Amino acid sequence: MANPVGPYTPAVRAGEWLVVSGQVGIDGGKLVGGGLEGELRQAIANLAVLLEEHGASLDSVVKTTVFLRHLGTDYSAMNEIYVECFGDHRPARSAVGVAELPLGALVELEAWAHVGQDG
Repeated sequence: MANPVGPYTPAVRAGEWLVVSGQVGIDGGKLVGGGLEGELRQAIANLAVLLEEHGASLDSVVKTTVFLRHLGTDYSAMNEIYVECFGDHRPARSAVGVAELPLGALVELEAWAHVGQDG
């Protein structure tokens, strides 16, 4: 798992919930290539790793927020990749257009997952 790019905790357990900070498409400390598709696939992979570290999976996700640098032009492509990665699971979601993202990323994804009672 990559180190965070700022002074925050990547995932925080709050009772039955796991709140995962925004993930960008970094691997090995650098933004991956491949534009929106490459970055979003990597961001979802990074999200999946964080979830697994806390006993959860993408199927545990109940809410996501997707931040897009180019909402007008990338929204449809984001939807296609998102559906492919999440499969039939459809968490609640918001998509927000933003001026900038960390490391010059094109997309960032945060999530809330329901993980049940503390063990």
